[in-house]
Amino acid sequence: QVQLVESGGGLVQAGGSLRLSCAASGRTSSTSAVAWFRQAPGKEREFVARISSGIRYYANSVKGRFTISRDNAKNTAYLQMNSLEPQDTAVYYCAANETPFGTRVPNDYPYWGQGTQVTVSS
Repeated sequence: QVQLVESGGGLVQAGGSLRLSCAASGRTSSTSAVAWFRQAPGKEREFVARISSGIRYYANSVKGRFTISRDNAKNTAYLQMNSLEPQDTAVYYCAANETPFGTRVPNDYPYWGQGTQVTVSS
């Protein structure tokens, strides 16, 4: 089992920055796949970024603005979000797998955090 706890969400003006954290406990390793997804009201959950064995993938909508990273010593993953836009407003979820496997599909990840709200005002 893996437990995930997100933090770092909040209200920020357009153009601002936030850093989300995802603290993991349980059966994780440095090669486990970790991803961030987000869900805006009335919309489906969408892929944001993923890291596995040091390889990073991003959704086109956040590429160049968001950076996913992890600190294996702290069992924590991060999502640095810069140049935020009102359309980035959503609940952001951290997701993980015990293996390096994981794509942009939410069903690839059996473990999820509770989510953290990010609101970007114009």
